[in-house]
Amino acid sequence: MQEANARGEKNWVLGVTALASFMVALDTQVLTAALATLRADFGAPMEALQWTVNAFNLSFAVLLLTGAALGDRFGRRRLFAAGIALFMASSVACALSTSILALIAARAAQGAGAALVMPLGMALLSTAFPREERARALGIFSGVVGIAVLAGPAVGGAITEGLGWQWIFWINVPIGLIAVVMVITRLRES
Repeated sequence: MQEANARGEKNWVLGVTALASFMVALDTQVLTAALATLRADFGAPMEALQWTVNAFNLSFAVLLLTGAALGDRFGRRRLFAAGIALFMASSVACALSTSILALIAARAAQGAGAALVMPLGMALLSTAFPREERARALGIFSGVVGIAVLAGPAVGGAITEGLGWQWIFWINVPIGLIAVVMVITRLRES
C-alpha cells in the first residue's frame, strides 16, 4: 500500500512538472509564428518585434540560477507554484497588451516566471525519484518539453490564424490554473 502511494506521488510530480514545463517551452516558440501579425497590429518595426522574443530569453537566462537558489532557500514547491502564477499573470498581460512596449515588458515578466518553473520543476522531479528511476523520469520530462518546442511554431501559427495572436497567451491561463491547483494539492515541499 505504501509503495503504491509513493508511486502515485512520484507520478504526480512527473505529471505536474511536465505540464508546467510544457506550457513554458511551448510559449518560447509560439510567438515566432505571430510576429507578422503583431507587426501589422502594432505597426512596429521588426527590431521592436525581435525584443518580444529577446525580452523573454534574456530575463529567463539571467534569472535561471537565481530561481533555483530561491527555491532552495524558500521552498521549491512554493516557488514553483509562484513561478507558474507569475507566468500565467504575465501571459494575461501579454494578451491584453495594446502596445509593443507593453508586450515586451510582459514577455520579460514571463521569462522571470519561466526562470522559476524550469529549474524548480527539474529539482522537484530529481528529489521525488530515487537514483535508479531518475533517468527515466527526466527522459519523460525532457521528451514532453521537446515536443512543446517542436510543436510551438505550428501551434502558434494555427492559433494566430484561427483565433488571433492574443490567444497564444490566453492558452496559458487554463494550463497554469490546472498546474497551480495540482502543485498545491498533490505535491509535497522538497
